[in-house]
Amino acid sequence: MMDREKDVTLHRRSRRFYPLISLLALLFSSKFLDSKKAISLEVLLLTLPAPLSHIFLLLFVVCLHKREKPGGKLLSAEEASKVAMAVPMQWAFSSLALLFLFLVGGSIATNTTSRLEDIDPLKEHAVADPEAVAMEVETIIDLNIRNLTERRKLGFFSCGTGNPIDDCWRCDPNWHKRRKRLAECGIGFGRNAVGGRDGRFYVVTDHTDDDPVNPKPGTLRHAAIQDRPLWIVFKKDMVIKLKQELIMNSFKTIDGRGANVHIANGGCITIQFVTNVIIHGLHIHDCKPTGNAMVRNSPSHFGWRTMADGDAISIFGSSHIWVDHNSLSNCADGLVDAVMGSTAITISNNHFTHHNEVMLLGHSDSYTRDKQMQVTIAYNHFGKGLIQRMPRCRHGYFHVVNNDYTHWEMYAIGGSANPTINSQGNRYAAPMNPFAKEVTKRVETAESKWKNWNWRSEGDLLVNGAYFTPSGAGASASYARASSLGAKSSSMVRAMTLNAGSLPCRRGRQC
Repeated sequence: MMDREKDVTLHRRSRRFYPLISLLALLFSSKFLDSKKAISLEVLLLTLPAPLSHIFLLLFVVCLHKREKPGGKLLSAEEASKVAMAVPMQWAFSSLALLFLFLVGGSIATNTTSRLEDIDPLKEHAVADPEAVAMEVETIIDLNIRNLTERRKLGFFSCGTGNPIDDCWRCDPNWHKRRKRLAECGIGFGRNAVGGRDGRFYVVTDHTDDDPVNPKPGTLRHAAIQDRPLWIVFKKDMVIKLKQELIMNSFKTIDGRGANVHIANGGCITIQFVTNVIIHGLHIHDCKPTGNAMVRNSPSHFGWRTMADGDAISIFGSSHIWVDHNSLSNCADGLVDAVMGSTAITISNNHFTHHNEVMLLGHSDSYTRDKQMQVTIAYNHFGKGLIQRMPRCRHGYFHVVNNDYTHWEMYAIGGSANPTINSQGNRYAAPMNPFAKEVTKRVETAESKWKNWNWRSEGDLLVNGAYFTPSGAGASASYARASSLGAKSSSMVRAMTLNAGSLPCRRGRQC
């Protein structure tokens, strides 16, 4: 067993020299090529399979070496091509042999790794990185291209939606090999949430939740409570019915991409007194109140939990949280609630449907610690069957930017206790009810008080008679604290939010 593991480790280490060969060859070629041709060469290499690109580079170096005449002058392009065609046959055969060894070696390593995972089932749950070698190579190439041309940043892989989160990763057909790149795509106040980026992958294989105190390895609960950073993925489609609320530990990413994952018909997600959590790509619905039970929240601690409200995602006293591309609906209380001093939060690209009180930001009018709360709400679709609280804010600073509000029955944005609300570039489509056209609602507060609150609408598209009631003197300092990214034109909102919610991602395809 140990010998086989050593063989695989040695092979993986040897593959790390591939990008080094590429970079050395490029440095050599830079003496003979102008910058445009060097960049074209790099782009060509990105389109070739890794071993083939390295063979190409080796031949290219040989040809360049032969470009110099005995007199010290360089050959013309036509002469160089003749030299390239005149490379001795042994070079060609050697190159083919090297290519064969690279391909066969990679296949052997893949098969050996697969057999190791079959023998040791624990490897299926916590692995260093199922795509480690590919990610190392791509990271080096990404850095090289970025340093030379910033081509990726300017949209080399862009879908052209204008949604900066999606354009950062979605159009790469190899997203599954670079899952952790998602952590670099955050925006808004929660942009620094790294989740489990710096940890290992954990593969959830078991949908059950039989024992909230002693969860089985391979279950979502077992992954979520670990003390170390983890990037949690799912082996297959599954519906997870939690007996009790799922209590997250710090530095975790739950990444549902590549599987159809539902958390439904039981407890849901609690993010309490932790930091750096990313929730991405889940269907969360029909959450029920749970509690009055013992629940484990770390490998070394479990305790008594009082009744939970039945929120889809409850954020309690936590920071650096990113909730992205989830489909949320029909829960007992809220869909996303953030309270008790929580801050540095981004809620983006989610699809909210069929719910009454959608989002609560701020614990109570008397809880003044929420005055420091900063939340970005961006690129979400507030869809069918919603009634109110999109969001309902207390204290704090809230940037509501480029969302699509297509349905509400009472109001869209509400608040109390003097929150600062910065609404930019949203599309508000009012319902047919003539008494529910107003976007805003000051909850249980006299106008003499709320007229001084800083609520503004800037560049919003108001449809079907919708209207936004602004207030305050437009204090620049307050709006500066409620600004987290540049708003796009409201005319782009439909395109930017068209794919809000959990995405049907499949390996080898753009997501």
